[in-house]
Amino acid sequence: MSNGTAILITLQTFTKQEGTVSKYNRKFEGRLFQMGNSIYLRYTEDDNNETAVVTFKINNDGSIQLTRKSKTMRTQLFFEDNKRISATYRTPYGEIPIETVTPSLNVNISDLPLAGAVRVDYLLYSGSKLLGEYKIRLQFTG
Repeated sequence: MSNGTAILITLQTFTKQEGTVSKYNRKFEGRLFQMGNSIYLRYTEDDNNETAVVTFKINNDGSIQLTRKSKTMRTQLFFEDNKRISATYRTPYGEIPIETVTPSLNVNISDLPLAGAVRVDYLLYSGSKLLGEYKIRLQFTG
């Protein structure tokens, strides 16, 4: 995955935790790679003096793996339509087991012109406790 193709990413996330809704909206310059049957979207976030590399791995079956890695933390989430899947959240204090449930997942990618959209609605659990409801809306153009 040396070079890839330069893309512009527009990312919106909606978070609902304990009744409070927050919205995040940013644009990033990123790269798109294809390896085997999977497409990778990668960009770097700089928030609160911390840099994190974010990678969306889109598999040909439509499932998605989201990895967010910084110096001190690493989150790896898996999204597959209507499935509950174990995930990992690694902190400096240890690993916290979490799970995702994905009631809605949609991926559209076109080659000419290079563009795409990823829509993921998911619930995040720690054991039986619901940590929050999330929506990811990612669009990219080449």
